[in-house]
Amino acid sequence: MAQSKIFLITGVSSGFGRAFAEAALAAGHTVVGTVRRAADAQAFTALHDTRAHAIPLDITDTDAIAPAVAGVERDVGPIAVLVNNAGYGHEGILEESPLAEMRRQFDVNVFGIVAMIQAVLPFMRRRRAGHIVNITSMGGFITMPGLAYYCGSKFALEGVSEVLAKEVRDLGIRVTAVAPGSFRTDWAGRSMVRSARSIADYDSLFDPVRQAREEKSGRQAGDPAKAAQALLTLVEAEAPPTHLLLGTDALALVRDKLTALEAEIAAWEHLTRSTDFA
Repeated sequence: MAQSKIFLITGVSSGFGRAFAEAALAAGHTVVGTVRRAADAQAFTALHDTRAHAIPLDITDTDAIAPAVAGVERDVGPIAVLVNNAGYGHEGILEESPLAEMRRQFDVNVFGIVAMIQAVLPFMRRRRAGHIVNITSMGGFITMPGLAYYCGSKFALEGVSEVLAKEVRDLGIRVTAVAPGSFRTDWAGRSMVRSARSIADYDSLFDPVRQAREEKSGRQAGDPAKAAQALLTLVEAEAPPTHLLLGTDALALVRDKLTALEAEIAAWEHLTRSTDFA
């Protein structure tokens, strides 16, 4: 077995977070998981007598994050792996979706995650060791109608992760943005926030997309337990990647996007080059 580590995983009540936590515990690691309800805390600590620890934390309460992380370091031990898993999806046509929904999406999917990173980094930096894993999405590379706010947040997190990886590489800290495709979590079910429809001009484009996503929920190809095993492999790697796709659908769709992007760049290269001083 690999050397036991302390994982801090956000959002362990269900979905990827629960799968990641259960796999890490089964592998002999200690897991501190963030939850939002007392009942979820009790259910999580019941997973193991001594190595499962729950802390109540809403990552949008950024003032509470640093004290919570300091408490983990003091009471449990040095955090070796931070898994920023907490997040949710917003679905809605951009013109129909209130701006407040975008702010909420970024508060959870970006600002809360950055606050977690900033709280953990001083401890990892002093130890010259650690791995930060940000769970993004294939929606951080590709887009589809109705996911402007969600994809925007995941594109942002992919960029933040890549920059951070360059900033801390020489400090012994590794950063990986993990981008899953479609997995059998509740992302497209009760966890999805959906803006109401109001503009008929978008019906023919978006109604089939929404229906297909709802019908696919629970029948996705991706297995969260296998994603969790991939996470364990990732954190044991000597040279982990900065970006990791999970799922054959993510692989195919991102490759298609890169091919299309290269073709578009080539088609407009003449205009791109025309803007330099002579």
